[in-house]
Amino acid sequence: MTIQFGLTNELVNTQYAPLAALAVHYQQNQTLKPLEGVQIPMKSRDFTPAAKLGQILVSILAGCETISEVNTKLGSEPGLAQAWQWKRFADQSSLSRTLDALTQKQIGELRAAETLIWRSHNQAMSHDWRAYLWVEFDLSGLPCSKQAEESQKGYFSGKKTPPVASWHEPVSSAIGKRSGLTCLPATSKRSIASNPPCSPPKLL
Repeated sequence: MTIQFGLTNELVNTQYAPLAALAVHYQQNQTLKPLEGVQIPMKSRDFTPAAKLGQILVSILAGCETISEVNTKLGSEPGLAQAWQWKRFADQSSLSRTLDALTQKQIGELRAAETLIWRSHNQAMSHDWRAYLWVEFDLSGLPCSKQAEESQKGYFSGKKTPPVASWHEPVSSAIGKRSGLTCLPATSKRSIASNPPCSPPKLL
């Protein structure tokens, strides 16, 4: 199966085109196949337990913070469901019952399947540990509006208000949001410097 993008006569056929492309990639590489090893003791009518676990993953990728959002966000997405080889998305109550049916044994199987998935795609597993492992994380800040998600008041280091401007009128605190990438080695050596102790003055 090849990924094709084009125009449609309809207003829209899916709001999650990147997830549809991701579905094709996952199917070609059988990325989610380890989920089939999770044996959940429940009846399978329209969807297998592995398919329901896959739909829960898709709901997370689609931005659903809770299972109750599946019906409102993915219930009207038959095109996205077909890209994942499903006729439709399961009802939120069905997905919830699947999670409730997990025992400690099935949770262990699910953890083992998840570990197998990320290990097969983790580049750090084949890293040459004789050299640095560069870790990317976000420390920089960008101005944003008060309505932005996870925005908070703060200040940016190195960006000061001119003294003349600060004397005439107060300056509101900047609203910032963490963004960007910063690369630092995972291991580093720090040197501690100290001044030599001062000797007491000698009296002549």
